[in-house]
Amino acid sequence: MYTHYSLFTFFFLLPTLISAHLVEVPAGKKDCYFEDLHKHDKMTVTYQVGEGGHLDIDFWLSDPSGTVLGKQIRQSTGSISITAEKDGRHEYCFSNQMSAIADKMVSFNVHGVIYVGGDADVVAPIEREIRSLAAGLTSVKDEQEYIVVRERTHRNTAESTNARVKWWSVLQAIVLFSVVAWQVYYLKSFFEVKRVI
Repeated sequence: MYTHYSLFTFFFLLPTLISAHLVEVPAGKKDCYFEDLHKHDKMTVTYQVGEGGHLDIDFWLSDPSGTVLGKQIRQSTGSISITAEKDGRHEYCFSNQMSAIADKMVSFNVHGVIYVGGDADVVAPIEREIRSLAAGLTSVKDEQEYIVVRERTHRNTAESTNARVKWWSVLQAIVLFSVVAWQVYYLKSFFEVKRVI
């Protein structure tokens, strides 16, 4: 009976917030998002820059009063976790203001746990295992999305390199045939007998 009540409490009083996004941050701009949290709610934001420039971006997370809770400068990937100290709108921003021409593609995930006091302090072993499993699944999901972004970045690099090699080969062939044609023409004119009439 206690186990069923604990599971009921876990699934209805401790919902998990999970969302994933892919956004483009234009050069010289910043994109900001927010989450409404209550005191003791937990939130984690992980991000990965997939395309653009040097694959870096500025990121920060602030509380409702504007106090910066975490900041990362010119990183290609990162994660910030917080536990809300006050109720209100917590804002997180991706800034590409350091770049004048390169837009950045950023993939990010937001996940967290809504805190519930009272009976939630008494945790049954099955609840502890479920929480541990949920945290592990979230970690695996983040790692999988990181791998997908890296694979896309490497594929783009390989395709770009392939295109450059192809066009360099075409240019070399054009130069080679041009030199051969010029040499044939020059040698032909060198051995021509000029007659004076």
